[in-house]
Amino acid sequence: MARRRVADYRELLRAGRWFRGLAPELQDALVAMSHVREVVAREVIFSRGAPCTGMFAVLQGKLRACGTDAEGKEAILAIVEPPGWVGEIAVVDGIPRTHDLVAESDSLVAHVPLDPLLALLDAEPRYWRDVAGLLTAKLRLAFVAIEDSALSSIGERVARRLVMIADGYGQWTDRTYPLIEVSQETLATMVSSSRQTVNQVLRKLEADGVLRLTYGGVEVLDLEGLRAAARGGTTQIPR
Repeated sequence: MARRRVADYRELLRAGRWFRGLAPELQDALVAMSHVREVVAREVIFSRGAPCTGMFAVLQGKLRACGTDAEGKEAILAIVEPPGWVGEIAVVDGIPRTHDLVAESDSLVAHVPLDPLLALLDAEPRYWRDVAGLLTAKLRLAFVAIEDSALSSIGERVARRLVMIADGYGQWTDRTYPLIEVSQETLATMVSSSRQTVNQVLRKLEADGVLRLTYGGVEVLDLEGLRAAARGGTTQIPR
């Protein structure tokens, strides 16, 4: 079997807003220095407190960015699917990892090792702005999540999280995924609620024709209706 190369996934990476927006020479450099890594479901790619080893892009499958407390309770920050990028925080500040990154399913990732990445950034400091752009895009989403937890109803939080996942957390340039493979337990963890409450919200959105519940996820039937629900619009959902 021929060895997989990151170059074979270049067009997939270009489907993402961040990578597509990079200068062609920076795209070339990242592809050239990276390599494909296979990970199996539940494999830990990096852990909170671990030293930085570089950045990762998802090529196949999905990853879970999460944190776990001393009692084993997990907080799921994001589900990362192709062509999402992760790991830039520790690249920027040089401090150990802020959270865990775990394979949600058998996956392929592109690993950009830290040393050649830093060498490139030292040689071409203008590229630091691109790395910062990836970081600040996620910071904006983090601010939305903080505001949600303080001001939004549980229905609005569920709808907004589904919109984020459907939009690839702002990564995709020209598409959304109508089928969202996320369990109700995972979604409840994401919005700090119970599975029973999340199920109630999803059933109401289904009754309104916004989505359809499927085995292991939801199918978005009306993305604009889901956006309206996330804004607290005309679709009434439980508080």
